Amino acid sequence: CVTVDVQAACRDSTVTQELLKEGFHRELLVKVELEEAAGGCAVAARVHLPPGIYVDPYELATLQQHNLTKAVLFPDAVDLEAPEYLARDLLVLLFLEADARCSRCFRAAVPVHLRYHGPAEGAGEASVVLKSPEVLLCCCHGHLSAECWEPAEVDTPCSSDSTAPCQWHSRKHRPEYEESMLRVPVGLREHSSLVCALTLLTTGLCSGLILAAACKYGHFS
Repeated sequence: CVTVDVQAACRDSTVTQELLKEGFHRELLVKVELEEAAGGCAVAARVHLPPGIYVDPYELATLQQHNLTKAVLFPDAVDLEAPEYLARDLLVLLFLEADARCSRCFRAAVPVHLRYHGPAEGAGEASVVLKSPEVLLCCCHGHLSAECWEPAEVDTPCSSDSTAPCQWHSRKHRPEYEESMLRVPVGLREHSSLVCALTLLTTGLCSGLILAAACKYGHFS
């Protein structure tokens, strides 16, 4: 009897993600290097976004119209104004483009935006943890090793330009990659009373000035 070490036989793909730019408006760059060439296969990354970060579906649609990125958003309806504590998780299926310099390398980028968080106690920032993407392959005319790849529950075609159904596959055995940590500036809970008082004072002052200007310069019939 011969025992086959599937974990050793299935060489791991390399997945990296980078958050480019600064502030609340970033760009998520995903790069994948497969263990072997994937000729004829579509390669995608399934990215899980926690409530603190989101993709703007209107911005995504504009980018796709100009062929600058290809992705599918689940759910496709996103509340852009909701704060982090009222938002929900999102899934992004990001179609990767082949790298001309490497037959096994793929990459793609998509704009992401951070949400406003509620005030915290004792710390002026909150954390948003972005897990490593899951690599998916769709080989409509090829064959994937059953020991290394298993069918994935992804209800979308192999391409964002197609409507034909396709069976996606994911790795049975893949390493746990490091998570990306984002720091979001937030207000301090102990400053709530001061902020409320100043907001009320400013609102009253501005309302009074507007009313005074209307009475002085307004023409009433």
